[in-house]
Amino acid sequence: MARKSINRLGELERAVMETVWAMTTPERRTVSVREVHQALSTGRDIAYTTVMTVMGRLAEGDLLSRQRSGRAYLYAAVGTREELTASTMREQLNTVNAEDRRAAILHFLDDASADEISELKAALAEVEARQAGSIGKDSKGVRR
Repeated sequence: MARKSINRLGELERAVMETVWAMTTPERRTVSVREVHQALSTGRDIAYTTVMTVMGRLAEGDLLSRQRSGRAYLYAAVGTREELTASTMREQLNTVNAEDRRAAILHFLDDASADEISELKAALAEVEARQAGSIGKDSKGVRR
């Protein structure tokens, strides 16, 4: 199944993903349904089985990975919030031809603040520097 995009997630699916991202760290990459349920139930009345079902669907949608741990599963986000957002943006841009893509980007930028434009310029410079640094390297990053 293809990865679900962030704009196709329902409110509860988003809440589960936000909770998983908030609870995981590089040292602790997985969470259980029980932990997510406990975190979510502090702000809403929600059944454990509902959280379990949502997490199962997110795993089927390739947003969470799961591994068996005894009788339960442990879940991990497949990507970061930023990676999922970028994937969603790329997915949307890929639905139009090059001319329309340029027009869409220009419309997006028309609404950007001066600070956002500065952030975009800095991000572009970073990407260009990374790409320049990877010229002459093989797929493993070793200079040829």
